[in-house]
Amino acid sequence: MSVYTLPELPYDYAALEPVISPAIIELHHDKHHAAYVKGANDTLEQLAEARDKDRWGAVTGLEKSLAFNLSGHILHSIYWHNMTGDGGGEPLAADGVGDLADAIRESFGSFAGFKAQLTKAAATTQGSGWGVLAYEPLSGRLIVAQIYDHQGNVGQGSTPVLVFDAWEHAFYLQYKNQKVDFIEAMWRVVNWQDVARRYAAAKARENVLLAP
Repeated sequence: MSVYTLPELPYDYAALEPVISPAIIELHHDKHHAAYVKGANDTLEQLAEARDKDRWGAVTGLEKSLAFNLSGHILHSIYWHNMTGDGGGEPLAADGVGDLADAIRESFGSFAGFKAQLTKAAATTQGSGWGVLAYEPLSGRLIVAQIYDHQGNVGQGSTPVLVFDAWEHAFYLQYKNQKVDFIEAMWRVVNWQDVARRYAAAKARENVLLAP
């Protein structure tokens, strides 16, 4: 029985044009994201079998496979909702996302400074990876990080709230090798309402995470 399922897109394949083409959305969601869901479910079955048969030497590698596939599933699930066809601009108090706007200014000095940092983080990932805005509960601040493949370089307990997919499958059909152009275009479809909701949820969990 599958534990994880592929979520439906919150819009149709053409909803993010011209920033992202329908062909990319269909391939990215229906093939790539689906593969991570299948990989996580298959690995869970293999882990259960390895434990039942005392094949402990296989468990470490399987746990790594689970982390890769499950992280891919989680990040993509955030990614789809982080975007909307009528998004973009910057978060403004008048739009009901004042807490997020304030947090960005407090953590990065200005929205422009934050945008430049996340753009650079996403555009300079080596090979496959992500640029991520995350809430870091120990400091109570927002941080920008690069994630290699689907894991790593996000602090312990940090919660991603905005993710830019910098894997080639996210842009190559449309932008070829111009990853910087794709990342710049991504700002036109950011769903700040979704990012603000995720930020509020991450902050609400802070006390639970840090409880003695």
